[in-house]
Amino acid sequence: MKRKLKKGPVVVLAICLIVLLVIVFFPKRSKERFLADLSSMDRTKIEEYCEKEQLSCEFQEEYHSSVAKGTVLLQEPSQDTKISKGMKVIITLSLGEVPKEVYQENKVNEVGRVPIMMYHHIENIPSSETKYTGGNVDKDGYNRTAEAFRGDLEKYYQEGYRMIALKDYVKGIIDVPLGKSPIILTFDDGNEDNFKVLGKKEDGSLKIDPNCAIGILEEFKQKYPDYQVTATFFVMKGLFQQPEYNEDILLWLVDHGYDVGNHTLNHPDFTKISAEVAMQEVGGMDQILNEIIPGKYVSIVALPFGSPYKKTHANFANVLNGTYDGKSYQNIAALRVGWEADYSPFSDNFDPTFLKRIRAYDNNGVDFDIAYSLKQIQNTRYISDGDRSTIVVPDSKKEKIKETYGLNVITYDEISS
Repeated sequence: MKRKLKKGPVVVLAICLIVLLVIVFFPKRSKERFLADLSSMDRTKIEEYCEKEQLSCEFQEEYHSSVAKGTVLLQEPSQDTKISKGMKVIITLSLGEVPKEVYQENKVNEVGRVPIMMYHHIENIPSSETKYTGGNVDKDGYNRTAEAFRGDLEKYYQEGYRMIALKDYVKGIIDVPLGKSPIILTFDDGNEDNFKVLGKKEDGSLKIDPNCAIGILEEFKQKYPDYQVTATFFVMKGLFQQPEYNEDILLWLVDHGYDVGNHTLNHPDFTKISAEVAMQEVGGMDQILNEIIPGKYVSIVALPFGSPYKKTHANFANVLNGTYDGKSYQNIAALRVGWEADYSPFSDNFDPTFLKRIRAYDNNGVDFDIAYSLKQIQNTRYISDGDRSTIVVPDSKKEKIKETYGLNVITYDEISS
């Protein structure tokens, strides 16, 4: 005798099967939207897309020697970014090859001088309360007030300078807008007031003192969104003098567009130590950085006191290459405590292993202070063509080009004055 199947289990089984089929063949449509790749669209199509997706669309234009006019060079944010109603999208379009007249009008000169600014302490006291000129905290002007540092950044911006990374400079990568000039910021010693942590927020992120160097730089980044804000911090074994946060600070810096470099373990005078100690100082600091941010720090040394003061000194070789504790190190550049702007990476005078810096201080426009040093290169500074894929110079400066880094060289006739 055949047993009858109960209807209940059969119905349940059928319903489950139907639900499964619906999930597989008719998946739930996601409400989330993601930004499309705009690179293949022209301006009209992009505007239509932005209108359809209810996005705020802003266009910028840049000259580019190898990209046709109207082609998308960059979109921010990038494709596949989750979008929301009213979100701002910035699209940079190519203007095509730069007319020679534009080079003339902007006096483009990519073998000109490049200022590397040297800072130490940034102290949060009013400039009026110091004993010295214009925001200098000490007699020699190695340390600045937070107020003066804000003024320095504003001065650089208003005078047409735009920050670039030191690591890019030594590799011949200069990416600033047409008519603007590169400038590099460096900080020595790893002082607490370079990156002062006030604790952690509820989400675990660092609470940064708004009047320390990083706090002011981040403030400036918000003030001028078109301004790439970056700097290189050269540290010793004490890092930023905050044991509880030191590792978090290093990780934060490299994750937010800043760089960290080697200032030796103990800030020695290389003219007064042995080769073995020199390698310990450089190699030991290299190992500390490699443990915390492996592969993310720059292979550049800021020379303590600027020593050794000549490349012919026996210990200079130990700054660039050596072995300590069984591990070798190699550095691509070294920074002096110099007194003037250095050269374009394309110039026949460029030597990345012995770079000059400008002491960032105020001395009423004399003795190689900020104002004096920038005035000194007023007619010889590096002026960009706005295209990182080319090197543009007046005809008269073509012979000054030594290294092209594989870039295309363009020359033009200067306008006679």
